[in-house]
Amino acid sequence: MKNKDIHIRDPFIVCENGKYYMYGTRGNNFGQGTGGFDVYIGTDLENWSEAKQVFDSAEFGLNNSANWAPEVHKFNGKYYIFATFEQENGMRGTYSLVSDTPDGRFVPCSKKALTPDEWWSLDGTLYVDKNGAPYLVFCHEHVQITNGTVCYVRLNDELSASVGEPVCLFSGSDAYGVTEIKGNRYVTDGPFMFRGENDRLYMIWSTSVNGQYYQCIAVSDNGDISGKWIQLEPIFTKDGRHGMVFYDLDGKLRLTLHCPNEQPYERPAFFSLKDNGTSLIIR
Repeated sequence: MKNKDIHIRDPFIVCENGKYYMYGTRGNNFGQGTGGFDVYIGTDLENWSEAKQVFDSAEFGLNNSANWAPEVHKFNGKYYIFATFEQENGMRGTYSLVSDTPDGRFVPCSKKALTPDEWWSLDGTLYVDKNGAPYLVFCHEHVQITNGTVCYVRLNDELSASVGEPVCLFSGSDAYGVTEIKGNRYVTDGPFMFRGENDRLYMIWSTSVNGQYYQCIAVSDNGDISGKWIQLEPIFTKDGRHGMVFYDLDGKLRLTLHCPNEQPYERPAFFSLKDNGTSLIIR
């Protein structure tokens, strides 16, 4: 299969054993009730295997609505998916799943959402600080609070539960050049953490600007999650959404996201990036 044949949203890449493992939200109906997640395996970011299911959400009672944004992170020798599902109370939240291998089978790790029970939350991503402490960075949705936010909460070492209270980092209205959408609501979507040149800690995230989804970027002023987050000029402004950054098998810096953000045309797209020491830009 080629990228043009793969209908997914929120693509996520793991490089392991000389291969790329690509995950994402199944594209049908914006990932609502799609039954789980797949992996596509390849060696060149263009040609991929057929989809292999790595998580069956129906088996574990998690196929009620959202099956969104599976991110796969290796931590202490195991592979963890952080993904958004509907909680028992009908609100969305980020759960953790675990496997011994990147191609599954994944099973639940957290007994419930890692995000607050009473919040509409989505798009959790893992951040590990310089001392090895794990955090979940996630979005508190605009559907509940109008001006969506990006927050973090400390996780336990098993990545199975949150510890302490969430901390807000910034709001959707803080984005570079953002405008109001849909009844004065500001979107926050798809945060991803990346440590770049000069030990700068970046976060890429998405929002809607002038009717198009932008791939935004912010940088911490102290090189840690606790810093003040300064919004920089967006990376991508042509209706691309929910990206992540990785080094490819040749050691080159890459961005992937889905583009366009329109049913049923979403496809994974890949771009070469440059870290110029102050921001990440498409080459």
